[in-house]
Amino acid sequence: MSSTASPLTAEHLSATTLLRFATAGSVDDGKSTLVGRLLHDSKSVLTDQLEAVQRASLVRGQDTPDLALLTDGLRAEREQGITIDVAYRYFATARRRFILADTPGHVQYTRNMVTGASTAQLAVVLVDARNGVVEQTRRHAAVAALLRVPHVVLAVNKMDLVDYAEPVFAAIAATFTSYAASLGVPGITAIPISALAGDNVVESSAHMDWYGGPTVLEHLETVPVTHDPTACAARFPVQYVIRPQTPEHPDYRGCAGQIASGMLRVGDAVTVWPSGRATTISAIDALGRPVDTAWAPQSVTVLLADDLDVSRGDLITPSATAPAVTQDIRATVCHLHERPLRVGDRVLLKHGTRTVRAVVKVLQYRIDLSSGLAHRAEPSALDVNDIGAVVLRTAEPLPMDAYADSRLTGSFLLIDPADGSTLTAGMAGEAFAMPAYAATADRPAAADQGWDFRR
Repeated sequence: MSSTASPLTAEHLSATTLLRFATAGSVDDGKSTLVGRLLHDSKSVLTDQLEAVQRASLVRGQDTPDLALLTDGLRAEREQGITIDVAYRYFATARRRFILADTPGHVQYTRNMVTGASTAQLAVVLVDARNGVVEQTRRHAAVAALLRVPHVVLAVNKMDLVDYAEPVFAAIAATFTSYAASLGVPGITAIPISALAGDNVVESSAHMDWYGGPTVLEHLETVPVTHDPTACAARFPVQYVIRPQTPEHPDYRGCAGQIASGMLRVGDAVTVWPSGRATTISAIDALGRPVDTAWAPQSVTVLLADDLDVSRGDLITPSATAPAVTQDIRATVCHLHERPLRVGDRVLLKHGTRTVRAVVKVLQYRIDLSSGLAHRAEPSALDVNDIGAVVLRTAEPLPMDAYADSRLTGSFLLIDPADGSTLTAGMAGEAFAMPAYAATADRPAAADQGWDFRR
């Protein structure tokens, strides 16, 4: 099958007009009100939605619409006036499209913040101007740092309750910026706002002429999210192998999937993992037509020059920039399930499109987010919302990138093999050789559980 030219132009590289962002902050800092104000003032609320909010606000004895109700969709959230689950909202302006994740502020819902921020390109951390930086603010900054969210906005909310005082904003911004920088957060933008009154959310505030920066929406519309796909190593998880076996295409055998990162070209030397078999790309089909080049996050079908045994779960990468293939995975994890995670637990590890059996070999430490990133060595278990470091042993080799290099191919999920529930979200560290594993009384060997992955 022949390929037609598909040049990579500046228009293609600047076509990333979608921004994924998450809101976070302590309880009652005004996250849902900020989201509601963004939706309302950017004219992204349907008339019937606004009317429903107005009726609900009147029932609660409020004279003006409570814009937080635009995101607090669960009945328990409306009754208690809090956010419990991650609320996703989609809206657009003339300059950009947005996927917004409004995450809870309560400590017991830290796992929800991890879920919402895991795919975010930007995090908005709210702070009540009256309270300043509190423990939960530090917790959310630490989570954003661990998840390597590229951009963080500090929104100092409720400035109307401190008389729009510049010194209050400056002190909070200095405290947060110093703390976040110590965690390695790369870019921090501080904006003074009043979500309730609308100051500096969509429109500039007339009460804070001392502030000359962008509004929240202006920053969301202009923060750089485009990237050069040639700067990233290509990763192509195979989702399905297409064999139509029709008279028109009797020998067609294509690997279908979504490019996770980087760029693929016809003629590239690639390797299929975990088998390690090398070949070249003979053709690429996108939207039913042949192309010479494809890049993330396009969904394509890749045809290989050699008839290799490729199946769902395999990973195709350039031979020159191959990931580490290992059965021993050291990772930072956030435990999401009420059932604790312990040494010796048998789990399923889902990485991209591949799912393999695994066992928890070591719990190295638990991170105490309330005091920064202090480590508590060798905990007996990781409980719900805990973040810690673990060592896993997989039944089969996995091509695993470090999370620092790729948020997509460096992340994974641990799943309960009994009922399929998601237990833990993981962020892989550098692959390393694990020394011989010896069982102890508190660390049963994998063989004791029926899964012997030691080699």
